[in-house]
Amino acid sequence: MPRSISLGLGVVCFLIGAYWLYEILKKRREKNLQRQFFKLLLQQQLSSTEGNIERTKIFSTKELEWATDHFNKNRILGQGGQGTVYKGMLTDGRIVAVKKSKALDQEKVKEFINEVVILTQINHRNIVKLLGCCLENEAPLLVYEFIPNGTLFQYIHDENEDFPLTWERRLTIAAEVAAALSYLHSAASIPIYHRDVKSSNILLDEKYKAKVSDFGTSRPIAIDQTHLTTNVQGTFGYLDPEYYQSSQFTEKSDVYSFGVVLVELLTGEKPISLARAEGGRSLASHFIHSMEDNSLLSILDARVRESSACEEITKVAKLAHRCLNLNGKMRPKMIEVAMELEQIHLLQNNSNGQQNHEEVTYVKSKVTNLWDGTSTSIGSGLDSGAVNSFDDFNDNKTIGKV
Repeated sequence: MPRSISLGLGVVCFLIGAYWLYEILKKRREKNLQRQFFKLLLQQQLSSTEGNIERTKIFSTKELEWATDHFNKNRILGQGGQGTVYKGMLTDGRIVAVKKSKALDQEKVKEFINEVVILTQINHRNIVKLLGCCLENEAPLLVYEFIPNGTLFQYIHDENEDFPLTWERRLTIAAEVAAALSYLHSAASIPIYHRDVKSSNILLDEKYKAKVSDFGTSRPIAIDQTHLTTNVQGTFGYLDPEYYQSSQFTEKSDVYSFGVVLVELLTGEKPISLARAEGGRSLASHFIHSMEDNSLLSILDARVRESSACEEITKVAKLAHRCLNLNGKMRPKMIEVAMELEQIHLLQNNSNGQQNHEEVTYVKSKVTNLWDGTSTSIGSGLDSGAVNSFDDFNDNKTIGKV
């Protein structure tokens, strides 16, 4: 081979090698810059709060690729507007959920930063825990504790023989979610509005305890603020009509969305359904009309209707009705909702305790007396218009007007 050709090939190989090296160094530099950029944004956000980035583990891309088998599609747990969630296993054997953002744009970066900031300030048994994040990947990655038993939406709308959603379990889950939202509104270091409360954002852990998730659109609120003025975001069927009209999101907007979840638990119906008659496609409207027409019983889920917990069901229905008031000022605060649900839950537990020690006929007569108006009131306005008797409920007669 002529020397000039060999020299030329050598130069070409050198240039190709130099280009590859340049690209490798460029990508490494871009990753480092991106990592520094994310960390700087996080530090800026956290500097004005009690959150601490040092508590949030920083994972490498390699760690999370290994954990998810290179983001294998067979590991996908769920997909949504903000990204895809994969099941993974860390090197220490922990099972985790890895959330991968769909794309890297300014809005997604804001949501990524926002979710990290929110979750570093939260410590509640009914809120999903953030374990860490990856700052070097092109698409932001968040790492959460793994919640194994799916979403509340799945259990309400698809019957599961392994975990039948009895009335007792529905009430327990409702009380747990209310406690988590009350904590966000009233007990977190800075009040936080979730802004996307819905049954598909409520996960169930290995003991079927509720865990509120998905804080990408949540916002912390200064103590002296009463609302957020934002572009309308949320999920139709759960969206507060007042927020939709004014673009002003308040704590009562979360209350409205939670009211829809309560109605889902009561009726087993979806928030939006074309199968319902015109004007009743919205579950909230359908429920309100049923309450006002004394026909609540006709829309209750069969698994709820078969329960003997007549008093508790009526109380929860009336509470949901208050949460769905079109005038936000007339809705209860989340802390009031949580307290009332806890009281109803305690009433149910006490009732169950009685049934374990007393004859069934005696219990039935006691419950009948409760329906006859001899029970004490729990919460404001909860007992107005109670059903006349236990037998009225069992005979499919109407529940009293609210």
